[in-house]
Amino acid sequence: MPRHRFADTADRIEQAAVQLFVEKGVAETTIKDIARAVGLSEGALYRHFESKDELVWKAFERHYVAFAATLRQLAGHEPTTRGKVAAMIRGFCRAHDENPTLFKFLLSVQHEQLPKLKPGTPTPVEVMRDVLDRAIASREIPAQRPDLATALVFGVVLQPVTFAAYGRLPLNLGSMCERLIAAAWAAVTTVERGYAA
Repeated sequence: MPRHRFADTADRIEQAAVQLFVEKGVAETTIKDIARAVGLSEGALYRHFESKDELVWKAFERHYVAFAATLRQLAGHEPTTRGKVAAMIRGFCRAHDENPTLFKFLLSVQHEQLPKLKPGTPTPVEVMRDVLDRAIASREIPAQRPDLATALVFGVVLQPVTFAAYGRLPLNLGSMCERLIAAAWAAVTTVERGYAA
């Protein structure tokens, strides 16, 4: 099989698997389910991925690391911390709205997959933390724990995604993106009482 067709098939397998993982859950999805969704035999699927666990890991790693690179690039185009945070949150909203299934997959498997990342692998969390840490050091935002500031921003962005997944909010984050930016900025510019740098 030509190399590009092999890669195309692997991409089709991954897309089908991610869809099934979100619809049924990773544990409940079988290799047989995935093979059927792509129109392959189980044996043909195993030529691309050794196991379901490898498929979950490869899909997570590829998209999670790529998303970190996207966020770093978005932040790099902005001169101010507020601009960087806003650009990254818009990137989150756009990524969710363009492929909510992939976004839900990344969120649902991250706890099991994150420990497998090699130390130093860029992640969305580290990209945001770096931006906020530099802003704290330059006094562009008040002195605070960078990890707490990062957690606050991620909470502002990801909790609405969770609500959308359960039907409590519309699936389109773009419609509320500017409000999320304002809330995240308010969170990181509020003085953390009792914290001394």
